[in-house]
Parts: sequence; C-alpha cells; structure tokens
Amino acid sequence: MVNQLLNSYTNCILLCDNKNIKADMKKMNILCIIASIILFTGCNTTKKEKEVSTKDPEMEDVDAMVDVTVPAKKVTDRDFSVTSENAYNDMFLDSLAMESYIANRQLSDKKIAGRIRSFYNARNYQYAWFSTKGLTEQSRFFWNQYDYAVTHLKDTSLVNSVFYKQAEKYLNMEKMSATTKDTMILNTEFGFTEHFIRFINSTYEKGYVKRKEQEKFVPIKKIDPVIMADSLLNKKHSDDKYYEQVNDMYAGLKKNLQLYLDITKAGGWPVIPTTKTIKKGETQASIPSIKKRLQLSQDMPGNDSTAIFTDTLELAVETFQKRHGYKPDGVITASLIKDMNVFASERLKQILLNMDRMRWLPQKPVGNLIIVNLPEFMLHVYDGNKTVFDMVVVVGKVGNNTMMFNGDLNQIYFSPYWNVPQSIIKNEILPAIARNPNYLANKNMEKIGGNIRQKPGPGNALGKVKFIFPNSFNMYCHDTPSKSLFGQDKRAFSHGCIRLSEPQKMAEWLLRNDPDWNTEKIVSAMNQTTEKGVKLKDPVPVFIIYYTAWVDNEGQLNFRDDIYQHDSELVKKMFTAAEPANKRVKVDTLNTN
Repeated sequence: MVNQLLNSYTNCILLCDNKNIKADMKKMNILCIIASIILFTGCNTTKKEKEVSTKDPEMEDVDAMVDVTVPAKKVTDRDFSVTSENAYNDMFLDSLAMESYIANRQLSDKKIAGRIRSFYNARNYQYAWFSTKGLTEQSRFFWNQYDYAVTHLKDTSLVNSVFYKQAEKYLNMEKMSATTKDTMILNTEFGFTEHFIRFINSTYEKGYVKRKEQEKFVPIKKIDPVIMADSLLNKKHSDDKYYEQVNDMYAGLKKNLQLYLDITKAGGWPVIPTTKTIKKGETQASIPSIKKRLQLSQDMPGNDSTAIFTDTLELAVETFQKRHGYKPDGVITASLIKDMNVFASERLKQILLNMDRMRWLPQKPVGNLIIVNLPEFMLHVYDGNKTVFDMVVVVGKVGNNTMMFNGDLNQIYFSPYWNVPQSIIKNEILPAIARNPNYLANKNMEKIGGNIRQKPGPGNALGKVKFIFPNSFNMYCHDTPSKSLFGQDKRAFSHGCIRLSEPQKMAEWLLRNDPDWNTEKIVSAMNQTTEKGVKLKDPVPVFIIYYTAWVDNEGQLNFRDDIYQHDSELVKKMFTAAEPANKRVKVDTLNTN
C-alpha cells in the first residue's frame, strides 16, 4: 500500500516536470497530495471490506427478547385467500391454539413468537406438517435435516426431547391418519414449526432465506406452475442474497427452469408417434420430430430436420438416455419415445416440485453420509461435500414401497439370517408350504416359535451381508443372490429393503479404519454358515430420499420415473388443475436457436 502511495506521488511530480504543462507547480503538488490521500483512504476501505468478509456469517437469534424500545417488525398479514378449496393441505387450526402453544412454551416475549404467527398467518392457519393422510412429505424431509443437525452436527439449540419423542412416534408409523381433534398431533404440528424456524435461522446466514421464503418452504396453496416459475426466476432482492447461493442442488435445477418454462409457454415439443426400434443409419418418418424434440431440450445441436438417423442424432439419443436413467446405447425404443413424449409442462412441474424437495437437503454435511435416491436406483457415499463412490441398488417394487426416512448405519451382519417379515410369511411362505410340505427344508429355512427365518449360506435372500440402520420399518441394505436385476434400467423389485450391487465394497469402506478387519477377513466372514455381527465405532447417517429431477455432477439435468406416485400426489396439492393442454406442435414452426 505504501508503494502504491509513493508511486502515485512520484507520477504526479513527473507530470509537473513536463515542459508542456503550464500549471502552477504548487497547485500540482496539492493535487498530488489529495490524490495520494484518496488512494490511501481507498486502500484502507478495501482492507476493511476484506476484514468484514472474513468474519463469521451473521445468524439471527430468534430466541432474543423483543426490544420494546424499537418499532416491532411487521407480522405477516393473514392471507384469507387461502381456502379449503385451494389450500395445499386439507386441515386448518385455530389461532387461539397457536397462541396457547406460544404461551406454554414461554415464547411470547421472543422474536420467534412473531415468526410463528407470520408462518401461520401466511397459511391462513392451515396445517403445514400434517394432512388427513398423516405426515406430509415435507415433514419427513425436514426431520432428516433436524435429526442430522441434532445427532451429527451437535446443534444443542435444536434439542427438545419432548418434541423429538412426539415427532418420532408419528414418523415411525408407516400408515396413519390425522384429525384436527387430536391435540397431540396439533402440538406436534406446532413443534415442527418452532423447530423448523430455529433450524433455518441456525443453519443459514442471515438474509439468504428471507422471512417470506421461510413461510413458503412448505407450499401454501395451489398455483399455476407457469406463474410459480416466472416468480422464482424474476424475483429480485435488494441485498442480492438468494437461496440458490447456499444450496447448489437447488441452484442447479433453477438454472434449467427458464428453458422448460420457455418451451412450455411456446406450446411444448412435437408429439412423436410410437414406433419400432430405430438405429443409426435408418430412415424413418418420425425422425424429424425426434430431432426437433431433442434440439428443444438441448440434447442435440443444430437444426437438422432430415429423416436420417445420423451420428449426431445417435450422440443426442445417448445424452437423453443418460439423463433419463437408460443405458446409453444410442438406440431409439418405444419406452424412450414414451419419455420423450412427456409434456414439457409436466417436466416443468417436475422441476418445480423437486426444487421444493431440494430445500430439505443438509447444507452443512460433516464427515460421512450415505444417500439413497429411490427413483434413481442409486446409492451415493459422501465425505462432507465430496463424493466417495456411487453404487447401483434395487429398491422396493410398487406395493412394497421403500420408505423415505433417515437412520444411522451402525451394524454389519456377515453371513446373516433372514428373519422373514410376517407379511411375507402370510402372503407367500404359508401358501408355498401348503403346496409343498418340504418348502422350508428346500429353502434352508426353519421355524422359531411363530416366526420363520432363513439360515446363512448359499441362496439366502439377504446374500452374504446386511447393513443395519435401526428403524421401525425393519428396513436395511443387503446383498442378494439375484444379481441379474442390477443390469435392468428400472430396478424396483425388492420387498422394500435396499439391495446393494457391491456389498463387499460397502463393507470394506465402512470398516476401512478398523485394524481388525481387512479384505481377507471380510471375504471370509461373508462366506460362513454362522452369522457374525460387527458394531461400527462411528455410525454413518443414511438418508433415504425421493428426487425425480436433479442436476448431476456433469451439469446434466436428470429426470426419473415417479415409481411410488409421490410426484403425482404432490402435483395435485401444489398446482392448479385448470391449465391448457399441450397442443401438438408442427415440426417446422419451432425455433431452436
């Protein structure tokens, strides 16, 4: 900085020595001194700015007492436009019940009381976390974050054992219904809201999640998807702080929102007639429509509209296949055409509802983390934000849906018993025994009281190892003797548990820091006729999630099938039903430039 100041002064003196300059030397010296002072001040300002930027992020303390000497922050007005016809959820509560909760929790004089009032005013006192069908999807996603913050990030500000037990009671029910007459559900509803507000304000730097945005983390009422997308894309904040700056996955989807909004507004893409398999080099009447479709979604460059299956089209098809969960072989099939014909307006909704889900992913992962994305049929292992490896999995088939929840993987069982669930005993094994009295012996099974289990060894349904993360759904990850299923594009075949394609790799990774377990010992333990359990010294959190749209590590927008119909349920709740049907678009009328 001193050198900059001296150089500035020297340059001024040199300027004064120039014979062409008639200005008074004294005046020039004064100007040089002023310039130097300005530069000095500028340097100091820059330094101060840098010092400010290195400070810890400013977090809002919602437990701070309300300062009565300053004007109170405005509480959101009650939105009476939210009705039972257009509300996201189908249950409403009494504002007096909310005030009673605030008083009982001794929150009345704290900032959080105003936040809770604003939250429910914005919803016109509609439940956020429960509907008549039980807990909402947002409840389960938020619980993943909350439980992770309390258990693994050790955020003591969120600890509340009473709320924790209440919430777990409902979260551990596979099926439940709710009613506004149930006071326990009502208190749990308020508990979710209070701890959601605490979580947001202890996780995100002040400004990145505005109060109005917090209120909309759980959708409030049905809205036209085009209007919703326009609002998200055109929203401007005076402080230039936006939520996508602190959530990369959310940001990835938002970057693709404009393209699908534009296509939807333009009427969509051409409908492609179902056809037989088409390969490179062939000529088909449907190929111009296929090319236009892929050009619009930016899978294919250029404006080629010929009926020939070219090299460029083959590459575009491979890109589309990767983005939709197919093996990239470059061959057009009937199932691929079906995915191409999903309306652009439906893809727009899919992006929007998955942006809503992206809000609930942990923002500060610490240490190891396992995430299973059910529609993707993939398991991802992370160390903080860094991907360690990915693994192909098989999940529950329709009718045996794998649940969305979180747990801690803390035990491995080598050469495991399979304790057959009662539902399988009733629906499958007992009828098989009736047909064949030797069924149990043939399957290496035995009766233990009123239960049935399969012994360790070849043919065991769990394969050679299982991985336990205790939960009330009796769900876990395991090996399988049915290896061929991992080669399928769509892999929803199990009874509800998660089958791993590389169980030995998982075992080696989990035990990598345990000197008692090397590869040789692991392989040996996997091939015994007696079960061997190992408790992990450091449990690993597991998140079971449901994303049908996301941006991958290569920056590609991915879509997957709604295998458990969660999307279709959300679409009914989030979006208005009355919208114009996608019109069939002539191939030669769309501009792809």
